[in-house]
Amino acid sequence: MTLVRRAARPMLASVFVLGGIDALRDPAPRAKAAESVTPTLTRMFPQLPSDTVTLVRLSGATQVAGGVALCAGFLPRLSAAALAATLIPQTLAGHRFWEEPDGEARRNQRQHFLKGIGLLGGLLLAAVDTEGQPGLAWRARRASDDLQQSTRRLSGRARRETKLATRAAKQEAKLLRAETKARIAA
Repeated sequence: MTLVRRAARPMLASVFVLGGIDALRDPAPRAKAAESVTPTLTRMFPQLPSDTVTLVRLSGATQVAGGVALCAGFLPRLSAAALAATLIPQTLAGHRFWEEPDGEARRNQRQHFLKGIGLLGGLLLAAVDTEGQPGLAWRARRASDDLQQSTRRLSGRARRETKLATRAAKQEAKLLRAETKARIAA
């Protein structure tokens, strides 16, 4: 792992670990804000709890687990994707700047909203980071190309072997016919 990844992952994860702990300890303030997105979430994902407090705690637990895993480098792509999944509804619920009537409050909420979007961008980059190794799609394409090349090589070799065997069989048949004619003549 490079030095940049070793430093960047804990930096990115720290926000989620602390925020997740706060959500687990005191979910009430976040639950009030989450009421605006809970119906949409439960409609999109019926397996999620419809109780807002439970949903906030679940999100907090996911953030703590995902943050610690990302920080430790354990399944970093999956951890980043899980954190991104919790960040989207959290940002939409907690920073609804379009609903703020006051100009200063609107600017403040918009700034926090954009910070959430920035964190989401960082998480998406972490979710697709293959650490310099080829991705799964590239490896699958490469394996397919290698298999096609091997198949072509083997079929060419089989064609040559068949041609040689056919020639040898024709020569053998010719010799046998000549021997048979010689025996009949003798």
